[in-house]
Amino acid sequence: FPLKHSNTLTNRQRGNEVSALPATLDTLSIHQLAAQGELSQLKEHLRKGENLVNKPDERGFTPLIWAAAFGEIETVRHLLDWGADPHALAKERESALSLASMGGYTDIVTMLLERNVDINIYDWNGGTPLLYAVRGNHVKCVEALLARGADLTTEADSGYTPMDLAVALGHKK
Repeated sequence: FPLKHSNTLTNRQRGNEVSALPATLDTLSIHQLAAQGELSQLKEHLRKGENLVNKPDERGFTPLIWAAAFGEIETVRHLLDWGADPHALAKERESALSLASMGGYTDIVTMLLERNVDINIYDWNGGTPLLYAVRGNHVKCVEALLARGADLTTEADSGYTPMDLAVALGHKK
C-alpha cells in the first residue's frame, strides 16, 4: 500500500525513517552489541579501539551498564575481564548494579559486588540497588544485597525506604 505523504513527513520528523537495509551486526554500536549479548561481534569492535570498553553513549551508559541492564551475564563477565569499569555512572547516576538489581539479575549483582562497587549507590531520584530489587520483588537479589550490607534505611526522593516500599507493594518476603 502506498505511504501517505503525511505519514512519511511525520515519520521523518520523528527520525523514524526506515533505511534501505536492515541493521546488521556489523552496523550495531558496541552498546547495542553489549545489550544483546553479541559477544563475538563485541570482541571484534573492542579489538579496534583501546578505550571502547568504557566508552559512554549519549546517555552516559557504558557497554557494561547496557549488558547488566539486559541480564547478559556472559557479556558482563567478559567486559569486566577486558577492563570495564564497574564503578562507572551514567549521566543520571545510573549504575550497572542498579540496573541489574532492577532486572533481578542476581548473578550479575553478585559479580559486581565482588568488584567492590558501592552497594548503596543512588541515582537521580534517590533510587538504590536495594530499592529497585524490592520494587521488582526480586527476592534473591534483595537477599544478595542485604547479605553484602545494603542499607535498609536509605530513603529514595519519594521518602520510601526499602522496607516501606516492600510493605506498600504487599511483598511478603
